[in-house]
Amino acid sequence: MKHLWRNFDEVQAGSVFSRRSTLDRVEAGSAVRRGSIFDPSSLKVRLTLGIALVAILSLGGLATWISMRMQQILVATHKENIKYIADRFSDDVAIYNEMVSLEEGVQKAIDNLSGNNKVLWIKNNSGQVRAKSLALENRAIAEILLPLNNVPLIPHVQDLQGRYWLLCASPLELKDTNLGKLYIAQDITEDQVMLLRLIRSLSIATIIAISVMTIVIAVCIDRSIQPLKRISQVTSNISAEKLGEARLHLDNAPTEVKELAEAFDQMLVRLSESWEHQRQLLSNVSHELRTPLTIISGYLQSTLRRGNNLTEIQQEALTTAASEADRTVQLLRDLLDLARADSGGMHFHLEAIVLNDVVKEIIEMAKQYSDRIICLESPTNPLVIEADVNRFKQVMLNLIDNAVKYSEAPTPINLKIKQHQNQAQIQVCDHGIGIPLPQQARIFERFYRLDETRNRAGGTGLGLSIVKTLVEGMSGSISVRSQLGEGTTFTVCFPLAER
Repeated sequence: MKHLWRNFDEVQAGSVFSRRSTLDRVEAGSAVRRGSIFDPSSLKVRLTLGIALVAILSLGGLATWISMRMQQILVATHKENIKYIADRFSDDVAIYNEMVSLEEGVQKAIDNLSGNNKVLWIKNNSGQVRAKSLALENRAIAEILLPLNNVPLIPHVQDLQGRYWLLCASPLELKDTNLGKLYIAQDITEDQVMLLRLIRSLSIATIIAISVMTIVIAVCIDRSIQPLKRISQVTSNISAEKLGEARLHLDNAPTEVKELAEAFDQMLVRLSESWEHQRQLLSNVSHELRTPLTIISGYLQSTLRRGNNLTEIQQEALTTAASEADRTVQLLRDLLDLARADSGGMHFHLEAIVLNDVVKEIIEMAKQYSDRIICLESPTNPLVIEADVNRFKQVMLNLIDNAVKYSEAPTPINLKIKQHQNQAQIQVCDHGIGIPLPQQARIFERFYRLDETRNRAGGTGLGLSIVKTLVEGMSGSISVRSQLGEGTTFTVCFPLAER
C-alpha cells in the first residue's frame, strides 16, 4: 500500500477515457443517422439533385420545344391559307369584274372566300368599309374586328376579348388602281384552346415523369450507396480490441466498392497485427523491467535503513532514487494491468459480496495511511453485488486516494452507498478544487493528468484508466460530476445480485 496515495492523477486520467469513448460512439452514431436525413453535402443528395436537374433540363427543354413546334405548325397552316387568300383575291375580283360591276365583283370575291371562321372586309383609303363578309353583320364580331387599323402584312395571332384571331392586311390594287386594304381574319380559338390543353397535358406529363424519375433514381442511388453506409457503420464501431474481428462482407456491392472493402479489410489486418505487436512489446518490456527495478528499490531501501554513517546529501539522494524507483515499478505494474486488459488476459473472480461490509473494510484500510476523516452513508438493508473483492478494493482505494490528494486536509471524504432501481451506487465525494468541465471529458484517458504541476509527485496518468477497466470488467460503470471550487464526485454503479 506504499503507493496508495500516488494514484489520484492516475484515477483522474482514467475517468475521461470512458467518457471520451462514449462521446466518440455517440458522434459516430450521429454521423450514420445523418446519412438518412436530408444532407446537402451527402453523395445521395448530390447525385439525386444532379440527375434530377439534368432530367428537368432535358425533358423540360424537350417539352418546351415540342410545344413551340406544335404552335408553329398550327399557326403556319392557317398563315399559308390566309396568305393564299390575300394573293388570289385581286385575281378573283378581276374575273368577277368582267361580268359584273367592280363593287359587285369585290363582294362576290369576299363571299366566295369567306367561311370556315374566316371573314374579309375592305377599307378604302379613308378608312371606310366598302365591302365585308356576311359574318360581320354580327354586331359582336363587327365591334371586335372592324375598328382594327394597324394590322401587319404578315399574319399574326392576336387575343381579342378572349378569342384568338389570325389577322392579316394587304393593299388591294386592281388595274393599277388602289382600292384600299384587304383585311383577313380567321378565328382559331378552338384550335388554340386545344393546343393549350395539349401543352398543359404535356407539361403535367413532363412533371410527373421528372418526379417519378427522380424518385426511382433516388431509390437506386440509395441502394447503390448502402455498401458505403455499411462501411461507415463498421468503422464507427471498431475499437482497438475488435480490430482482429472487424471485417466487411459486401456481396452485392459494385465492383469499385468491393475493391474498397477489400483494401479496408487488409488495412484492418495490418492495424490489428501492429496493435498486437505493440501490446506484446509493452507487456514484455514492463515484465522484464519490473524485476530488476524491484531489486534496485529493495537495495536502496535497505541501504537507507542501515546507512547511519551516510551524510545528509547522500540520504537525500538515496531517498529520491528509492522514490523514483518505486514510482517506476508502480508504472510498470499499471502498464502490465492495462496490457492484460487489452489482450483479454485480465480475469475476475466474481462472487456475491455485501457491499456495505466491504466498503466499511476499505475505509478502515484507507484510514491506516491517512489521517483524514472518511464518512460513510449506508442504507440499513444490505446491498449484494457480484464483484472481484480484490479488484473492487483496488478501485475504491484509488478513488479515496484521489479524493484525499485533491482536497484540503480539514475537509472530510464522504462515501455514500445508495440503491437506484436495480443498481447499487457507490459515491466518493470530496470538497476539493474540482475539475474543469472541458477536462471532465478526458480524465479517463490513459496518461492524461489533470494537474501537470503534480506529475513528479507520483502520478502516472494511468490510475483512472485502470479503475475504469476494472469497473467495466466487473460489469459496472463509472462516471464523474464536478464543479470548480466545490469538489468532485465519482459514482460507481454495479447491478444488484439476484437473491
